[in-house]
Amino acid sequence: MTVDTAFAFFAEEAQVRRSLDVLRQVGLGYLRLGQPATELSGGEAQRIKLATELQRTQRGQTLYVLDEPTTGLHPADVEKLIAQLDGLVEAGNTVIVVEHDMRVAAGSDWVMDIGPGAGDEGGRVVAFGTPAEVAGSSKSRT
Repeated sequence: MTVDTAFAFFAEEAQVRRSLDVLRQVGLGYLRLGQPATELSGGEAQRIKLATELQRTQRGQTLYVLDEPTTGLHPADVEKLIAQLDGLVEAGNTVIVVEHDMRVAAGSDWVMDIGPGAGDEGGRVVAFGTPAEVAGSSKSRT
């Protein structure tokens, strides 16, 4: 049974639905309940941890660091994830995301473009600033 199916099945169980809904909000509605952690991608595992955090009382002043959390996500689920990350920031937290998805970069407050290429051709800061400033930089491929 997937998270989405369980959400519908437990229509009368508010506490169960609340936990399942948070998983859906971070784009994990397709996961099977009880799926072994060894079968999850790194992005999926991070989003499960994020869902756990989202269920806790938010006090703000927490630093969240995510490494490519959109990997394998459908574009509609990327938008759901971005909304949750925005909510963390609005609650007074700091979110740092290492990401190649330009929708995430475009919605960020600040971007650091590292490159200019991959491997030996990368590892240097080529541009930083608001998304508009980085997009306007002649050195940035972002």
